[in-house]
Amino acid sequence: MRFDLTDGEWRVIEPLLPPHGLGRARVDDRRVLDAIFYILRTGAPWRDLPGRYGPYTTAYNRFNRWSRRGVWGRVFEALTREMPDSLHAIDSTIIKAHRAAAGAKGGSRNRPSAAHAAVAPPKSTRSLTRPAGSGAS
Repeated sequence: MRFDLTDGEWRVIEPLLPPHGLGRARVDDRRVLDAIFYILRTGAPWRDLPGRYGPYTTAYNRFNRWSRRGVWGRVFEALTREMPDSLHAIDSTIIKAHRAAAGAKGGSRNRPSAAHAAVAPPKSTRSLTRPAGSGAS
């Protein structure tokens, strides 16, 4: 598929993955990594993960556990060193902004002109009380 790991990327990543624990056997690592990279590359919510990648909870939990263990840092360093082109889709800015973030004027519609602001009285005044410790003894 379009977002799945290539065989070359998988050869770089596979040795960097943590060993299988003593508990239940892990689900296919490559399929779970394909799921995680699908989410990272598309920006889709975890719940929108296509069914061919398995349950989204498996991918989500694996992503979080490996984040805490520093696995992703090692994976991205190795991919950058061995296959720099493989990270372009992950690092690119693909997040869609709301239409209001396109530069529309915000805030109050009534704004004083620069000339009015220059001659207007200050919005705050100096305090008439003396600072502590500066009084007459």
